[in-house]
Amino acid sequence: MKELIVGKSMSLIQKQYPEYDDVKLAEIRYGLASIYITISKTIIICLIALILGILKELIIFTIIYNLLRMTSFGLHATKSWICLLSSTTIFIGSTYLCTIITFPLLLKIIIGIIGILLIFKNSPADTVKKPIVSPKRRMVYKTLSTITATIFVILSIAIINNFLSNCFILALIIQNIMISKVTYKVFGQPYDNYKSYHQ
Repeated sequence: MKELIVGKSMSLIQKQYPEYDDVKLAEIRYGLASIYITISKTIIICLIALILGILKELIIFTIIYNLLRMTSFGLHATKSWICLLSSTTIFIGSTYLCTIITFPLLLKIIIGIIGILLIFKNSPADTVKKPIVSPKRRMVYKTLSTITATIFVILSIAIINNFLSNCFILALIIQNIMISKVTYKVFGQPYDNYKSYHQ
């Protein structure tokens, strides 16, 4: 289905813009494929959450998690089916966990301190397709990620609502896994891709 929709869209674009070269068309194809995967993945995950009765909670967790991921980046699946499977497991599983578990205050503090330090050490974690080459951009992302992680820990400790508190601390845990060198190695993906480019 993806190839059909993307293929039809590319045919229309090529007819509308015949001046586009192969590089430009490849960029557009990549963008369209990413949009398709994101939309289809979101629909499937939301339907599962709706069936399980945790759609509102899923939306809240997703927003919180992406606030940290948008500046610290992290691992991306190499295949669309792996992306769908992993995203469904992470978001549905994490949302459900946030509704049933309770972190003791001391554990939150310990996880929080370690999490902030690891975010500072490992972010931003780039990919082969999107290396973050500029030292200035890397420092900006690292700073923003560390500040966001610190705010997450403070909110997790200060907020009385158990679900929201769990969302902040669990989002921090998951994102640290997603930017870890070990995780990249397990999935056979290169780490610190920016080092392959001349600064």
